[in-house]
Amino acid sequence: QVQLIESGGGLVQAGGSLRLSCAASGRTLDFNAMGWFRQVPGKEREFVSTISWNGKITNYSDSVKGRFTISRDNAANTVYLQMNSLKPEDTANYYCAARTAPTAGIQGNQYSWWGQGTQVTVSS
Repeated sequence: QVQLIESGGGLVQAGGSLRLSCAASGRTLDFNAMGWFRQVPGKEREFVSTISWNGKITNYSDSVKGRFTISRDNAANTVYLQMNSLKPEDTANYYCAARTAPTAGIQGNQYSWWGQGTQVTVSS
């Protein structure tokens, strides 16, 4: 059983930065693609970013492209999301997810394991 634990969320002013981490336990995820999604209460879950098993392929939603960077450290079984130039509209609960497949995916239904989420709040 895979457990994903997110950390790094918090309150930040607009224009600031945060770095989210997602630590996996239960099994190594060296050959699994990973992703970040976010959700605001009352709205649908939104794709943020994804990374392939070896880190060579990444993809971002248009709303975060150029501001967020996804990366992974397979030795540490951890995925990161560096968020710069944060905007109030980035406020959401951010979830880490893992696929069984090695290829990056942008759809939530492509992911088998999910973390509990970490809250990011950006004040104006």
